[in-house]
Amino acid sequence: MKSSRPLLGKRIGILGKGGSGKSTVTVLLAEALCGMEYEICVLDADSTNMGLHGAFGLQKTPASLIDFFGGCVFYGGSVSCPVDDPTHLPEAEISLDELPPAYFAQSREGLYLLTAGKLGKRGPGAGCDGPIAKIARDLRLSIGRKRPVTLIDFKAGLEDSARGVLTSLDWAVVVVDPSSTSIQVAVDLKETFEVIRRGELPATAHLGSSSLIELANQIYQNARIKNMLVVLNKIRSQKTADLVTERLEQFGITPIGVIYEDPKISSAWLEGTKIENSNTHISDVTRALENEGRKDWRNRQVVLTEEVWR
Repeated sequence: MKSSRPLLGKRIGILGKGGSGKSTVTVLLAEALCGMEYEICVLDADSTNMGLHGAFGLQKTPASLIDFFGGCVFYGGSVSCPVDDPTHLPEAEISLDELPPAYFAQSREGLYLLTAGKLGKRGPGAGCDGPIAKIARDLRLSIGRKRPVTLIDFKAGLEDSARGVLTSLDWAVVVVDPSSTSIQVAVDLKETFEVIRRGELPATAHLGSSSLIELANQIYQNARIKNMLVVLNKIRSQKTADLVTERLEQFGITPIGVIYEDPKISSAWLEGTKIENSNTHISDVTRALENEGRKDWRNRQVVLTEEVWR
C-alpha cells in the first residue's frame, strides 16, 4: 500500500541561511531515510559548497550535470536561467541506469549523489548560477522502475526560491540556526510559499514574448509544493531551542524537529570525512515528513473518489 511508503517519488528541498547547516541536515536526513529502506538520490544544487561528497564518505564529487545538459548559457552552453527563460530543461527525466556513471556516485549505504554544478572554476562573467537552479527545478530521477526520494541541497538564502524552484518541490525543509537572520530567512521563505499557494503569479515584465509569460504563469499555477517545514539546527540547549521556537511561532511557524550541536559533525566537515548518523533527533524530522506524505496520499484518494462519482 502506497500510504505505508508515503515519500516514494517525492522531491524535498533543503533551504535556509548560509551557515545554518543545510548540508548537515541533508546528510542526516538522507542517511536516515536510506536506513528506512527508501531509495535516496541527493542533488547538490549549491553552486559554491564543495564538501558534500566527503560528508557521505565519497572520495570525489560526481561530474556536474550542467555539463551533461550542455553547459551554462553564460559561457556558450544551452542551459538557461529560469528567470530569463522559464522553458523546461529538455530531457530532464533521467534514469540512473542510462546516465553515464561519471555523473553520479553511490555511498556505502546505497544512496546516490549527483551535482548540478559549481561556479568556482568557471572564471569571470560566469557568476550567475541560475542555470543550476533550472536543473534543480526540473530534474526528475528514477532508478530502473523505481522513483526515489530526491533531496535537493540548495544554495544559501532566498535567490533560488525567487527563481521558481519551490514550484517543483513536494515539500521545502528550512533549516534555522539560533540567529535572528536565520529566523528572518525562514519567515521570508514562508511568505514566498504562501504567495505560491495563494496562486499569485510571478513577475514577468522582463520576458519578451507572450508565450514565455504564459509558461511562467503556468509553472506557478501548477506548483506542486504542499508545505514548508522548519528544522532547528546547531542548538546547544533546550533553553535555546525554546527561545528560537518562541520567535518562530510569532510568525505562525512551529518547528518539526531539533538537531543539537555535535562536535563530531563539525570535525567531519573540517576534515572532509563522513558524517556518521548517530543523531537520533533526525527521526522527528523523518516522522513529520512521512506524516505529510500520508496526508497528501489521503487527499489524493479523496480527489480520485470525487472524480469517479462525478
